[in-house]
Amino acid sequence: MRGFAVGVVVVLRVGVCSGAQQLSGEWETRVTADPSQPSFADALDFTTDLTVNYEVGGWTFTSTTRFDDDGWADQTFAAGGVLGSFTFSSTANFDPSGAFEGLDIATGIALAGIAFDLDFDWFDYDIELTIGGRGTTGLVDIDIDVTFGGDDNDVCDLNWAELQVEASYAFCCGEIRSTIEFDCDGFEHITFEVQRITIPNLSWFTLSALIRFELETKSLVISPTFDFGADLCFEVYASQDVTGGTAPGEVLILGDFYISGLKLECEFADITFTGISFWGNQGSKPSQLGSYWEMYEIESNTEGCCGPFGFDVAIVFDEASTNLADIAWLSGSLSYQLVEQVTFDAGVEFDVGSGVDEWYIGFEVEF
Repeated sequence: MRGFAVGVVVVLRVGVCSGAQQLSGEWETRVTADPSQPSFADALDFTTDLTVNYEVGGWTFTSTTRFDDDGWADQTFAAGGVLGSFTFSSTANFDPSGAFEGLDIATGIALAGIAFDLDFDWFDYDIELTIGGRGTTGLVDIDIDVTFGGDDNDVCDLNWAELQVEASYAFCCGEIRSTIEFDCDGFEHITFEVQRITIPNLSWFTLSALIRFELETKSLVISPTFDFGADLCFEVYASQDVTGGTAPGEVLILGDFYISGLKLECEFADITFTGISFWGNQGSKPSQLGSYWEMYEIESNTEGCCGPFGFDVAIVFDEASTNLADIAWLSGSLSYQLVEQVTFDAGVEFDVGSGVDEWYIGFEVEF
């Protein structure tokens, strides 16, 4: 037992709505100091949890990421909603080192006063399927469950081979098509594809982008197409080799044309979502990426109950990593003007390899 501990907790909850799309979430950070420990490193315990919910068309997609003293600790993805007369929910858990930990899928439907449900659990390379039905006559209640598998023999039962789920939904100004696949050994891959990305002043030339996550690799494929459309929130990082044209008689030559990156930026009321991927050596690399290649950020500046309130949370990815989704860096900050003369601020920078690089909490008083 610890003789004495001092804890600092910062909890930030946000939720905004834009049309039929809603972005909400929670960022919670806890730092506990134990002065009785022999060293400063041993004295500090640190955890930070980032949960992001995206709601569209009656469905909610959720990502939960946890960091602690040892690095990236846990990653969970969940989805739930209504499909026709069916209710549906699903949760997938991953070990950030690259291991698939488990999958749960549940669905249900009510017909003529009888509730039918199905629950599929997959963990430790074993599966369990439960089919149930429940109803009542007013005098008699009936509850039936039939279970298959789940005998902990590390074998995929039921002659089952693979699972594939596809979904299409709106996000910002684009239409996202996602596919997730599992086989008997576990998670195979998940892909996200967006089409008809236009380049300003080149409306006849469009791009399709597909990003594919596997347990130890991630790939991004850009496919050019010829189409028509209006760019709303995508920015394409493009450049072209140019030689000549600097002296009389010297022909201006337009050389290779490079697509080096993509940026997606859109607003949900007071929340701004930004995603940047830059994979080439040509052109100007966005300064937000630093030495990394991809970043996703949520930020806002708005009026709170007492004064201006602002926050930002950014996750940066490392192309050299072999971890799932290759998260390398997380940073976040918030500021809040309690009254006109007092402003509170806090922030954290967390390196997956080395732990907390910086943590600060403070206030400013003007008089």
